[in-house]
Amino acid sequence: MGNAMTREASVPPSTTPTLRQQRLGAELRKIREHSGLTSTAAAGLLGLKQAQVSNIESGRYAVSADRVRTFARTYSCADTALVEALAAMTGGRKRGWWDDYRDHLPAGLIDLAELEHYAAEVRVALVIHIPALLQTTDHARALFRAVFPPLQQYEVEHRLTHRIKRQGVLHRENPTPYTATIHEAALRMGFGGRDVAAAQLKHLVGMSELPHIAIRVIPFGKASFHGTGQGIDYVAGAVPQLDTVQLDTHHGCEFLDGEAQLNKYRAVVDHMEASALSPEASRDLIHHIAQDL
Repeated sequence: MGNAMTREASVPPSTTPTLRQQRLGAELRKIREHSGLTSTAAAGLLGLKQAQVSNIESGRYAVSADRVRTFARTYSCADTALVEALAAMTGGRKRGWWDDYRDHLPAGLIDLAELEHYAAEVRVALVIHIPALLQTTDHARALFRAVFPPLQQYEVEHRLTHRIKRQGVLHRENPTPYTATIHEAALRMGFGGRDVAAAQLKHLVGMSELPHIAIRVIPFGKASFHGTGQGIDYVAGAVPQLDTVQLDTHHGCEFLDGEAQLNKYRAVVDHMEASALSPEASRDLIHHIAQDL
């Protein structure tokens, strides 16, 4: 077993581990630290070198499902659900459609697409914008053309096709459960002009009728609600420990997975959903705004 594990760990490291690979390694590190073992002590028990353990925990070495289970046993981790969820994240570097964009888009957008692909559930909350997975092509194009500093036309098209492909998680055979909480302000922004805005609102109404999608609107007049202009994506993993928060910032995607951070943003999204109208009343409001255009 020791020789087999050493051979596996000798696989050339990845110079650019994905967010998913980094998360797997980080969770293995948390389990080790919870057991009270140093990386050197863990390496001795596993028949590895300390550098190999460090490379696995940084996501730079691929790791098998069996190895994850071996690590868990060595670290006396009794959380079977977590261990099996981590084992399911292994299997080497599987190429996804998002990898075709790796040389054309910021790394954060690539990681976000991979994160959504494997998500058990996605909950988003926005004040100014329509959620990316619910945008029409024309609406998204209008947004990308308004980016500062301006994007070149080919950059707009790369981002546009990437965004539309991300929406596939809502249309595949087993679609991802999706809840979007949107402030009424986002519905009235009018990006792209009247025709584009009207088509976008019609699209929202249609998407809200799908059984796995809930769209909730916080109406004007709601004097107090938890949230800011910052977009929040709360992406649920196979177990709560593997949840991730993605924040939209001016400098790109920011990913958070600390326990306190997850608790904070889960509460923010909960409060925003509680401040919103029901899905049925929200659909009626969207339809009413579309008629006023």
